[in-house]
Amino acid sequence: MKKVLLSLVFVAAFTSCNSVKNMNTSNVADAATLLSSLSSNSTVQQVASLFTLLDTNKSEAIESSEAIGSVAENFNVLDKDNNSSLNLTELEGILSLLN
Repeated sequence: MKKVLLSLVFVAAFTSCNSVKNMNTSNVADAATLLSSLSSNSTVQQVASLFTLLDTNKSEAIESSEAIGSVAENFNVLDKDNNSSLNLTELEGILSLLN
């Protein structure tokens, strides 16, 4: 419950930022909800769904401006090839970082 509440607070603060004015806020909320439900036991399919929700510009990569929550907090750790974006394989690394 605490995780969900924090995610909702984060989404509210995040959606008020100028950098997300063009983002679909329902996608951000859905991504935050999905992210808060992930654990180390989550499936690759759940991460793929998160990837689709976060990739708001449909570039087939998650840029730092699209990352939220623990993805944003661990962006540099997840970005194994240091190209300033995350592909699906790199995003799957979030599972090993979750408790």
